[in-house]
Amino acid sequence: MTVQPTVALLGTGTMGAGMARNIAAAGLPLRVWNRTAERAEPLAGVATVAGSVAEAVDGADVVLTMLYDADSVAATMEEARGKLGADAIWLQQSTVGIAGTERLARLADELGVAFVDAPVLGTKKPAADGALVVLASGPQQVRDRLAPVLDAIGSRTMWVGEAGAGSRLKLAANAWVFTVVEGVAESLALTRDLGLDPRLFLEAVQGGALDAPYVQLKGGAMLDGSFDPAFALSGALKDAELILEAGRSAGLDLAALPGIREHFARAVEAGHGDLDMAATYLEH
Repeated sequence: MTVQPTVALLGTGTMGAGMARNIAAAGLPLRVWNRTAERAEPLAGVATVAGSVAEAVDGADVVLTMLYDADSVAATMEEARGKLGADAIWLQQSTVGIAGTERLARLADELGVAFVDAPVLGTKKPAADGALVVLASGPQQVRDRLAPVLDAIGSRTMWVGEAGAGSRLKLAANAWVFTVVEGVAESLALTRDLGLDPRLFLEAVQGGALDAPYVQLKGGAMLDGSFDPAFALSGALKDAELILEAGRSAGLDLAALPGIREHFARAVEAGHGDLDMAATYLEH
């Protein structure tokens, strides 16, 4: 691999578009592809927009997947079969859970490429700002070769073990994110239904040990009705189900997540799935 690897980024949605712009800004040759082609076209000024997966990955040093779930990632990489270079690295950054990661690792073996499992912490704005935290896991021998890509998309990279460890840590982190979001929604709803201005809850915790920037950010969005998706509720529901699946596989009794999953599902069923996950508040 050259000092500046050629990158094929597959999936230019909410996260992938910002990541693509930062990879290009770092001076790395970039091809992009998206199943809905119009979503890739705005990147034409900084990247080569490929008409097919095969075209995107042909000759690429790093193939980065940022797609919705394990099924979409697997289907996309099947389209790359026969076009991947012998030294190519598959940088899998979608949130697909434990079983999904194992499935994709097996596919990587079939395709004959090195597999790095590297989901990220952060949503739309950190992706656009190049400020994601990368939870990377995979073979030691490819880590230095991935550094230019990971440095472009993130503020820091944690290497946490063999492939699969990154996805396990991502589930634990998302469990905390969802607990905070749902906890804020419930506290606001309780304040409201006890006859008070719900903003009093945010004011009461502000600046103290119980506060966090995320509490104020999501709480303010809930009360302002500002639900431009940084992390869509439908995706949060998908990830909540992955967390519950992981807990069951580990024999762990997760107390909060089943209720959080039900509240997310209720909001999705009410038609809020394309809104930010803060829209769970709308069904409280």
